[in-house]
Amino acid sequence: MLKRGLAFALLWLVLAGCTLETTVEEKELQEVEVLSVIDGDTIRIDYEGESTTVRYLLIDTPETNHPSLGEQPLGKEATETNRELLASGTVSIEFDEGGRFDDYDRLLAYIYVDGESVQEQLLEQGLARVAYVFEPNTRYEDEFKDAEQRARDESLGVWQYDGYATDRGFRADAYGGATAESEEADGDCAIKGNINRNGDKIYHLPSDSSYAQTNPEEWFCTEQEAQDAGFRGVGSR
Repeated sequence: MLKRGLAFALLWLVLAGCTLETTVEEKELQEVEVLSVIDGDTIRIDYEGESTTVRYLLIDTPETNHPSLGEQPLGKEATETNRELLASGTVSIEFDEGGRFDDYDRLLAYIYVDGESVQEQLLEQGLARVAYVFEPNTRYEDEFKDAEQRARDESLGVWQYDGYATDRGFRADAYGGATAESEEADGDCAIKGNINRNGDKIYHLPSDSSYAQTNPEEWFCTEQEAQDAGFRGVGSR
């Protein structure tokens, strides 16, 4: 009986150890050197010996020097907070399951300082919104939405004024309680106008393969409207 009891105890320990090993998820963090802070959700790092731009996964912060949007309210605050967080400890990145680079050759990653999520801290302080949620890069969507909701509940940062942070970006005309001069595009205005890092203005139709991944700066109802605004189609030169 004693031998049977010992055998059962050993078997239980082995099974428990296996269960613990398979259920506890460990982050695969890669330590990196930050070369510069571009804005609240974009930095440059030394990645595999090369200077590489990194776009933070699942969040969006107000712009500071956008080709068409210019500087948006709280853009500088988001950038400075991002810079302070990154300077406070050891910086690491983590990848999700999807592609590691976007259409603009930016590395897509989660950012950590001493193991703490920078994205989550920006969201909690109301300096970012959850955005650009594309499968399969959605590992921390729920955690980030919870952090965003805490900031919304306290009306922090971008959530101070109704209509400033929207699901399509930030509206400067709504910041400070100003009455919005124009409404967001309705369901018929589904053409996305995007400006890439080279300043090229490109519009994307819902039928284009790159449509879902495109981050719009402007919305258009017709192709002619987009062309009149200086945008060209995806395949045009």
